[in-house]
Amino acid sequence: MGKWAIAVHGGAGLDPNLPLDRQDAAKHLLTRCLNLGVSAFRSGLQALDVVELVVRELETDPLFNSGRGSALTEDGRVEMEASIMDGKGRRYGAVSGVSTVKNPVSLARLVMEKSPHSYLSFAGAEKFARSQGVELESNDYFITEDNIGMLKLAKEANTILFDYRIPATKTDTCTASLAQNPLTMNGLPISVYVPETVGCVVVDSNGHCAAATSTGGLMKKMTGRIGDSAIIGAGTYACKLCGVSCTGEGEAILRGTLARDVAAVMEYKGMRLQEAVDYVVKERLEDGGKAGMIAVSRDGELAVGFNCNGMFRGCASEDGFMEVAIW
Repeated sequence: MGKWAIAVHGGAGLDPNLPLDRQDAAKHLLTRCLNLGVSAFRSGLQALDVVELVVRELETDPLFNSGRGSALTEDGRVEMEASIMDGKGRRYGAVSGVSTVKNPVSLARLVMEKSPHSYLSFAGAEKFARSQGVELESNDYFITEDNIGMLKLAKEANTILFDYRIPATKTDTCTASLAQNPLTMNGLPISVYVPETVGCVVVDSNGHCAAATSTGGLMKKMTGRIGDSAIIGAGTYACKLCGVSCTGEGEAILRGTLARDVAAVMEYKGMRLQEAVDYVVKERLEDGGKAGMIAVSRDGELAVGFNCNGMFRGCASEDGFMEVAIW
C-alpha cells in the first residue's frame, strides 16, 4: 500500500500587485479544498471520487473561474467546460459549452460512466445532463457582478481579457502598459494574463492516479470557443504513472499537449515527476506561451511548475505535509 497525495490549483499567471485580501481569500479556499480531499481519503474514498469532490467545491465557490463565477462570452453568457480522467484504464469524460449545469466536472464523469462516448458539448451535453438528472441552474446563477463589470471593460477595450479580476482602479495603468507591451494569442492582441482555471490531481493509497480540470474560459471569448481544459492530453491527463492538470493560455497548452507530455517523458525518458514537469514547462511552451501545472505520481510525489508570475496552488500528502502558495 502506498500513500495518498493531492494537489489543487486555481490558475497561473497572476497580477504581481494582486490585493492582499484577494490573496487571502484564494489561500483560504485552497486550504478548504485540501482539507476536503484529506478528509475524503481518510474516509476511504478512491482517487476519482476525490478529484470530483474537490473540483465540485471549486466550481461552487465564485472566487475562481469555474462553475459559478465563470468568465463570460462576448454575448454575456457562460459557456463552461470540464474534464475528468481515471488513470486506472485511462478512462475519461469531458464536456464543453454547458451553460446550465451547476457542476460540469460531475457531468464529465457521467459522460465517462453513463454514455457510450467520452466527450459531449453544447446542446448535446445539456440534453445528456437533463437525462441524467444532474443539478441545473439558470445561466444567471453563474454570472457575478464582478464579471459583468469586467466584460464591459473588455468590450470597451475591444480585447479578450485574461486578467478579468484586476480591480477597476488599476484599469488605466494596465491599459497603458498593454499599449506599450501588448501580449498576443495567435497573433492577436490580448490583455494581462490570469485565467484562474481550477484543477485537482490525486493519487490514492492503491497508487491509482486521477485528474480533473474545470473552467469558464476567457472573458469576452467568442461564442463556441473551446480551450484546453476539456481536452484530454492537453489540459488534463492521468495514467498509471501520474495525473496532471494544467492552467494558463489554452491555445499554448493545446499546441504543446502539456499534460500528456509529462507522462510521456516519464515513460520514455525515465524522468521523475518534478523533472518531467520542469522539462515540459520549459520545452513545450513555444512562442511565449504562459502556463502552469500540478501533478502527482503513483509513488506519491507532488510537483508544480509554471513560467509566469505566480500560480494559486496547494498540496498535501498522507505524511502530514500541507502547503498553500501563490508566488
